[in-house]
Amino acid sequence: MLDLSLSTTRHRLCDGTSRRSFLRIGALGPLGLSLSRLMAADAPGRSARAKSVILVYLGGGISHHDSFDMKPDAVEQIRGKYKGIATSVPGLKICELLPKTAQIMNKVTLVRSGTHENDHHETASNWVLSGRFGSAFGDHPAIGAIVARETGFSGLVPPYVAVPKNPSFTWELGKSVWLGGRCESFKAGNPNDANYRVRDLAQPAGMTPEVLERRKSLLAAVDQLGARVKGSDAMATYDEFSRKAAEMVLSPQAQTAFAMEKEDAALRDEYGRTEFGQSALLARRLVENGVRFVTVNYAGWDHHNDIFTGLDAKLPEFDQGYSALIRDLDQRGLLKDTLVLAMGEFGRTPKVNDKGGRDHWGRAGSMLWAGAGVAQGKIIGATDKNGAFVTERPVRPADVAWTIYDALGIDPAKELLTPEGRPVSILAEGATIQELYA
Repeated sequence: MLDLSLSTTRHRLCDGTSRRSFLRIGALGPLGLSLSRLMAADAPGRSARAKSVILVYLGGGISHHDSFDMKPDAVEQIRGKYKGIATSVPGLKICELLPKTAQIMNKVTLVRSGTHENDHHETASNWVLSGRFGSAFGDHPAIGAIVARETGFSGLVPPYVAVPKNPSFTWELGKSVWLGGRCESFKAGNPNDANYRVRDLAQPAGMTPEVLERRKSLLAAVDQLGARVKGSDAMATYDEFSRKAAEMVLSPQAQTAFAMEKEDAALRDEYGRTEFGQSALLARRLVENGVRFVTVNYAGWDHHNDIFTGLDAKLPEFDQGYSALIRDLDQRGLLKDTLVLAMGEFGRTPKVNDKGGRDHWGRAGSMLWAGAGVAQGKIIGATDKNGAFVTERPVRPADVAWTIYDALGIDPAKELLTPEGRPVSILAEGATIQELYA
């Protein structure tokens, strides 16, 4: 049974194996199970600041004390081992392991007042990735899935892409939940792999464009017969997006978006020859080619033990890839239309524990915003002297999500219907972080 969610109603396509087998064997391979589920939707009716969003997700929870909210006057157990360095913003210091990011802080706004009340990876991640509080299993569609539902395809590139894959801990996060498969992220894989290629965009061995076109025509004929027999609107809609999936295989736009081999080697080096660095570069290529929401999943920040050894490795990777992304977007004129947000699900405890690590801490954390009209060189919010609690301008998960939707011209208060016909607003609370634009 193939589960389809179309518009505001869920439909099930009872096609047995024949149709699915036709897609798999007949030419499209994994396309029949992934690309064809990505469907276009209603265009936003509000004015938009941003054309695209890149979310750099620091899964596990980056330590704000050791990155962007340093406490040099605190006791050693709180301040940690790192020193602050000057940035391109007068008076602002960040961690010494972030020298390249320090140079581009005049292009971003630093928010030091992210806050919520949950210290569990799955629950907190689902909260910040959706803007709605729920269970650890994820009750609400991720922001990227809502964006996919509301914006749909731009040409022949999917609206929501995860690089290299969705965030995950015990299970996968960033899902579409009840919106259905058409709003799931397209998983791009690891662009730092040798001979990187996206499996779902690769033509099967021996499959020429001419053969694929013939099989698409045959599939269309079968679809028309099936639609007449079953009289199903769901069938007709599914046919449309099976066709879209097939066209992506032949689409120069889709192929170009993922063609990392076309990038200059020096630029790839600038981003860093790491999974994160190349993922950030691919994110730029994707928004350049019309993808509306890209999650760059950069996990590994959950340092309960020996945090400084961990950060000695992680922070330089982030520094190289993130700073290159901001510079590259800016130099290409893309930053003015692309909202870039870097954040994790929470910060970390003020005190270093007896294992040399810091534990989960939802009460305070930092995030970086850039592009699409966001103020440059600004600091919003503050924490107390120990970095434990927010003292100025708290920013909650719903505010983050609301700001993203608003930037894209999506009404956060819009009601959608669940498969059971129950109206649910995209967000239940929240407000745009107006200080980002002041």
